[in-house]
Amino acid sequence: MEMTLEVIPLPVTDVDRAKEFYRDRVGFHVDFDGEVTPGVRIVQLTPPGSGCSIALTQGLDMPMENPRPGTYHGMQLCVADAKAAYEELTSRGLDVTEPRALSPQDGGTFLYFRDPDGNSWVIQEYRRRAAEPLHRLLADLAAGR
Repeated sequence: MEMTLEVIPLPVTDVDRAKEFYRDRVGFHVDFDGEVTPGVRIVQLTPPGSGCSIALTQGLDMPMENPRPGTYHGMQLCVADAKAAYEELTSRGLDVTEPRALSPQDGGTFLYFRDPDGNSWVIQEYRRRAAEPLHRLLADLAAGR
């Protein structure tokens, strides 16, 4: 059985502020923003080239599934060029750390940032993604190639 991870609910205190942050500062695409039932709003955003999105919710009351805003740490984005990502993100006004190489191998350079609620993110350089984007690899696998 194959499974894909496609949506991660992200706890935030202000959906509009978080939407603006992820759209304008981080560069995520807004896939959906609407009221799904009376009083329940969902905003789904996806990083460019990703098969996984985040979902910001308002009015959804599921206590066991809704952690406090600011409690998600270490969510990871992968990029082909950490320096280029740093330059693009800082040009958008994102407070992101400078790239830090932890090992000389591919995948050993990292940047870090937090959203307005304190949820933390890691950006990992993985140069192989430039030649082999994950969404293409998954499509090839699904097609039996």
